[in-house]
Amino acid sequence: MTPSPATAAVRVRRAELSDLDDLVALEQATFDHDLVSRAQFRRHLDSDSARVLVASANHRRFLGTALVFFRKGSRVARLYSIASLPEARGKGVGTALIEAAEAAARQRRCQSLRLEVRIDNESAIRLYERLGYRRIGPVEKGFYEDGSDAFRYAKTLA
Repeated sequence: MTPSPATAAVRVRRAELSDLDDLVALEQATFDHDLVSRAQFRRHLDSDSARVLVASANHRRFLGTALVFFRKGSRVARLYSIASLPEARGKGVGTALIEAAEAAARQRRCQSLRLEVRIDNESAIRLYERLGYRRIGPVEKGFYEDGSDAFRYAKTLA
């Protein structure tokens, strides 16, 4: 996969056990609810049904992460979570992580990648729509642990 110009400096790799502390710290700093626990991250690192991705750039080892789930027998992958450090936002980290998640889904022969996003997360919605994701289905009322609603998005993978 050739990176887009906006993501050329950002490198994405599969997370390793040595990333566990950074994964947990970013999760706790980014989200107030619906957090992935240390034990869950640890389990996902070795799971065939999940891919934990880490973004880095300019000698920074850890700028963001994405968690993608795969279900056996399904051609639909799910982008469960994506987060980046505050100083990395708006610098192509999210785009690079999403492109890597799409590549991982294609490797698994998935035909689409789906995700949920809080209806008030305007920057994430703009990013997803710019990358070709389209809203599907009705608003998911009370989707998140705190009762917030979510939009569902999907992108067909070529």
